[in-house]
Amino acid sequence: MKRSTIGSLLFVGTLVFLAAPSAESSAQGSDPAQESVAAAAAAASVSTPRVETAPAAAKSVTAANAGLKGVQGPDLGATGSCGENQVEVEGDYCPALEQKCIRWMDPETTVPRRCSEFAPTGACQGKTVKKHFCIDKYEYPNKLGEKPVVMKTWYEAADACKAQGKRLCGDSEWTLACEGQERLPYPYGYERNSQACNIDKPHPDVNEAAMADPRTRDAEVARLWQGENSGTRESCVSPYGAMDMTGNVDEWVINESGMPYKSGLKGGYWGPVRDRCRPMTTAHYEQFVFYQIGFRCCGDAGAPGAGAATKPAAPGISAPGKLPSTNPAPSGLTGS
Repeated sequence: MKRSTIGSLLFVGTLVFLAAPSAESSAQGSDPAQESVAAAAAAASVSTPRVETAPAAAKSVTAANAGLKGVQGPDLGATGSCGENQVEVEGDYCPALEQKCIRWMDPETTVPRRCSEFAPTGACQGKTVKKHFCIDKYEYPNKLGEKPVVMKTWYEAADACKAQGKRLCGDSEWTLACEGQERLPYPYGYERNSQACNIDKPHPDVNEAAMADPRTRDAEVARLWQGENSGTRESCVSPYGAMDMTGNVDEWVINESGMPYKSGLKGGYWGPVRDRCRPMTTAHYEQFVFYQIGFRCCGDAGAPGAGAATKPAAPGISAPGKLPSTNPAPSGLTGS
């Protein structure tokens, strides 16, 4: 199935001028086949320290774009404020921002459309919000060299974070940790680079019946898997030092607008999707699961247990999530 055809199943749109994440909700990282798989499931009845100029970030971004191998971004955690395998994020988040694509890699009719190069980010179009928090350096289970956990609902992800004394990241927190104070479109800079992060791999055809059947689901997920173990690509690092924030797996976050759901997805996955810091997918409700959806956790800087990596995982987190009986289309959502 061609990506340009199946992409129309999602509630998406492509922007040249990009605004706040909530205004940019679309298939940032979602597989274009997700809606039809959910329908099949129904038939089966399966239930910084803040800086003004961010010189370290600028150097790491320049190095990542110039020569990717062996480049490692600044590692700011663990610190006195954050726990093991966490980085500390302190800075000003911009809710509304202009990011202009100056060179596209896909035809105009492609959904979702990928940008090869952005112009320098414009000034914040509104009042910034100060933030200070901790975020896991890697995707859950937040361990270097381990495979990210997928096929979990938004609720399961939230429970897993809570069991470690953490929480799911808010979408604004996740965005700031990814784009840094320079508000970069990609964590490594302004030019898209499939060598920096695990992105732009061919889109697989999903066996919907196999995904809907609990007896064959695990095998189908394994067949579709094109992700990499956490931290495999040293150049896929944000200005704050968080790894794999774009590509590899989609990540559940709290959709702070609450519309149309409490759930959102950030960062994209390994497929040919936008894979940028700022957009957020909002078309999937909290019980939705899919083969490329994972998560990472956040915590309040300095809070007790903010990064208690020794606490046990949430009960049942190793068990596969259940496909929802439906993935209802949010009322009035048309994408942007």
